[in-house]
Amino acid sequence: MCFTLSDRGCWSTWPAFASGQSVLQNHKPCYISKERKPSNKQALLTIPKPRYLEQLESYLRKELQALDLTTKNSQELKLQPYREIFEFFIDNFKTYKPLLSAIKNEYEVTLAHQKERIRALEPLEATVTTVSEEYTQQILALQENERDEISMLKQEKQHLLKFIENMKEEKSSLEIQVERLKKSLAEEYLRYLNEHHARKLLLADMNEMHNEQLGLTLHQVQDVKSEDVVKLTLALKIARQDLTKAQVELNRMIADYGDVVPRRDFESLEKKYSVLLQEMKNQHKDFDQLHKEYDMLLEIHRETAEERDKAFLELQEVRRSCTPRPNWAKCSEVIPGGADRWSSLAEGKTSDQLVDVLLEEIGTGVLKERDVFFGYGKGDDIPVYLRYEGEVKNKKLSKRDVVAILKDVWREKIALEQQMGKRSSLPEFFLCYLQKKYGDAAAMEWSYTIYENMRIYQSNHVMSSFYNILTGKVGEEQYHGQNQLISNLQKELAACDSSSTGSLTSEQFSMALREAFPLKRNDSIQDLVDAGRYKLDSAEDLINYRALFSEDEEGNAEPFVEILRNQYVNEKQEYLRELRSQLGDVIEVNADDLKTAFCAIDPDIDDQTLDIYIGLAYQVGKEQTDQDVLPVETALERLMAGDVRRVGPSPKEESKTECEEGD
Repeated sequence: MCFTLSDRGCWSTWPAFASGQSVLQNHKPCYISKERKPSNKQALLTIPKPRYLEQLESYLRKELQALDLTTKNSQELKLQPYREIFEFFIDNFKTYKPLLSAIKNEYEVTLAHQKERIRALEPLEATVTTVSEEYTQQILALQENERDEISMLKQEKQHLLKFIENMKEEKSSLEIQVERLKKSLAEEYLRYLNEHHARKLLLADMNEMHNEQLGLTLHQVQDVKSEDVVKLTLALKIARQDLTKAQVELNRMIADYGDVVPRRDFESLEKKYSVLLQEMKNQHKDFDQLHKEYDMLLEIHRETAEERDKAFLELQEVRRSCTPRPNWAKCSEVIPGGADRWSSLAEGKTSDQLVDVLLEEIGTGVLKERDVFFGYGKGDDIPVYLRYEGEVKNKKLSKRDVVAILKDVWREKIALEQQMGKRSSLPEFFLCYLQKKYGDAAAMEWSYTIYENMRIYQSNHVMSSFYNILTGKVGEEQYHGQNQLISNLQKELAACDSSSTGSLTSEQFSMALREAFPLKRNDSIQDLVDAGRYKLDSAEDLINYRALFSEDEEGNAEPFVEILRNQYVNEKQEYLRELRSQLGDVIEVNADDLKTAFCAIDPDIDDQTLDIYIGLAYQVGKEQTDQDVLPVETALERLMAGDVRRVGPSPKEESKTECEEGD
């Protein structure tokens, strides 16, 4: 785009040239007469614009109209015509070209610097969005956790409302007492005032009687002794002067102390007044505090009501959108054992768990009807205990028989490892155990039968844990870790049972749980205590802790042990979630960074345990020996499969405890 000048070199200074001409005509640059001002303004308005200025303005209007100002960078496009106009000025003002060029360059540099800063700040927008989403999730989690606290606050609110009513009643009683004391004080004041007036009258009567007696005495003395009149007159004058002084002093004393009450009564009333004043101040202070708490509770109640209404609307929406709950009672018609057996199987289970129960029942029926299994082959990818080609006879074992065999396998394996001093592979030991007990020919029949039973009965802890370890889904360390956890708890409970009766009170049971599990939260301890008391009568307070660890013939443990195992898994998941959060958004991690993350979330972890966890994540000694980095998800999966537990208290829990103690 090119723009040419028709009058290059012929510049006018409009509108400045008009004022310049006016100054030259008057020959007074610093003065303009009042009579000439209107004519100068008129001349200024009649002078036309320079043609070059009109061309520049016309060119600018055309360029701005041709632009599309709806695009994202419309401001930069709009700036371009102005930049070209400024360049025309620079090219034509030869004298001012260096200065104008310097001004233009400074503006261009400043604009470029601002653009660079904007580009540098653009990634922060994405970071802010991500952080906002994370904190939104945390807020939702906190709201979920605060539901119990809200219910407790509601109860506390009711208690405080009752307390406020009692305080109001007590305040009314105190106000009545104050009114009575004021009335009593007014009566006392009136009584003392009457007594003061009576005292004045009494003194006046006494003075009058004294004067009369004195006059009578003087008269008698004059009559009896006939003393000198001059002497008596002088004595009388001196006596009257003394009387006047005494009367003045008496009047001064009456004026100064006539309204004064006895000091003992004054101190008693002052003490009562101080006590009542302090009580009134305390009542006002307590009332103000209760008023603030009441306002706060009202605000919490309002927020809770809003959340309740919102939750109710969400519940209504969920009820409208969710599918109807299945009628599980129909299953009793097809399950062996009828309604009684189905009721025992379905007691306390969710819909997802009931589906697993149905699958187990269906699988059990199919498994009993099968006479043979088909071998998986002899490939290297087939586990050693399933490497067989052809048909394998189904031994048709019961759940009780399979559980007994698996427990015996664990006993034999643990005894062998203690004797040899090293850990052996469970798949290989499982095959050797079956070959040693049933012979090489029948070992595969037993192996396939036990394997299929374990695959079906996933609700049985003995079978599911053995199956997960056998197939490599879970490390064997987790099995031994849970058993060690239960063993330590049994020892702690036995230590608290000094009389060896096998029973503990609820308080002793709770204290033993806290000694055995110092890192568990209060709600987790309470869940274990409730599970220990679930069979007790409400009047009893003794828990038979030995019965809590018993198992039936099929290996099913008591609810107490099931809750303990579930807490073990949940605590490990929470521990690894904190580890993942500490690692941040990284995709791969090396051993040093993983150690640093462990130390950050678990400051009390020792070096030996830390090395075990790092070796578990990187599988030191196996295929990951020389690998510098490892995907974070892979490391977390391996840690989840192993025995990973928190060693010391969480820094977050410690900070919360310190804040609560400070409050």
